[in-house]
Amino acid sequence: MASLKTTIIRGGLETLYFSGANVFMRPFVHGVGVILTLHHVRPERPEAFQPNRLLEITPKFLEQVVRYLRRRDLDIVSLDEVYRRLVEQDFARRFVCITIDDGYRDTLQYAYPILKRYEAPFAVYIPTSFPDRLGELWWLALEAVVARNSRVTLLLGGGEQGFDCATVTEKRDLFDQLYSYLRSLPTEEQLRVFVRDLSARYHVDIAAFCTDLCMNWNELTTLAADPLVTIGAHTVNHVMLAKVPERMARSEMAMSRSVIEASLGKRPDHLSYPVGDKTSAGPREFKIAAELGFKTAVTTRPGVLFPEHRDHLMALPRISLNGEHQQLRYVRVLLSGSATALWNGFRKVDAA
Repeated sequence: MASLKTTIIRGGLETLYFSGANVFMRPFVHGVGVILTLHHVRPERPEAFQPNRLLEITPKFLEQVVRYLRRRDLDIVSLDEVYRRLVEQDFARRFVCITIDDGYRDTLQYAYPILKRYEAPFAVYIPTSFPDRLGELWWLALEAVVARNSRVTLLLGGGEQGFDCATVTEKRDLFDQLYSYLRSLPTEEQLRVFVRDLSARYHVDIAAFCTDLCMNWNELTTLAADPLVTIGAHTVNHVMLAKVPERMARSEMAMSRSVIEASLGKRPDHLSYPVGDKTSAGPREFKIAAELGFKTAVTTRPGVLFPEHRDHLMALPRISLNGEHQQLRYVRVLLSGSATALWNGFRKVDAA
């Protein structure tokens, strides 16, 4: 299923590029700016089974993108500058803002040197349980269970069901099924309990992912000391906020901000909703973020920025630099606004 989706998206991007439709549409749909999303920036891994590969790009590709942005008539700006331009309706020049979610160590190792070299400001959104070494990167635990076993037995529907996953194809199919099932669960707690039980059964240490992959507070202090870097809030436990009670959602946002301020001495003005799609953040979460006084809050709903986003600062769209689509021609199409315009039915704002 995921590979089919990847193929369809790639086909759409290729069609827009080689038909020239992206160039034709650009003046009508390119908006005033773009916020880019990244997660991991690290060298390619050799494993054939990488279901979370969409979340990582190579340092080489990041440098290609930044060089391309610098060659274009675009400003690379901070989140504070995005906020200022939207509020003041200052659109004399089109802009791009680079954001990186989750605070992985490769941000410091690989992304930061590149962005520093090109004097490109960027933001890093931190779920505070990750540097506290209490976080659960459940999507990586799920990947590890499937990767390390040739058969997985699950408790589903009141009984045990076994799934063969010896081949790469079987592993991909099983991961996609499990991921879809987990995302369909009505509450965050049900998802977490399922993954904890699965990890315990197959001896996967969930806590180790934080230690191995995420920056600690000392590393974040080093990063935050650079004026190019904005540290943003990303909740405490990286929960899908729409799937927790309102009181918990408010606490996750507020506490994340307080912990970052206490640990780094800087109070975050900007927020990223974990996962960030419609099932994870909606009008209730947008309202809470506004009441907490954040300047901006970003989703993962695809889109470019338009002047109308001044009235929807808690529901800003982003464009993902997807690890499955590491080609500059795809970046050109995405920056043109043509692909997301088609995706959104030519609606400029998606905040419902």
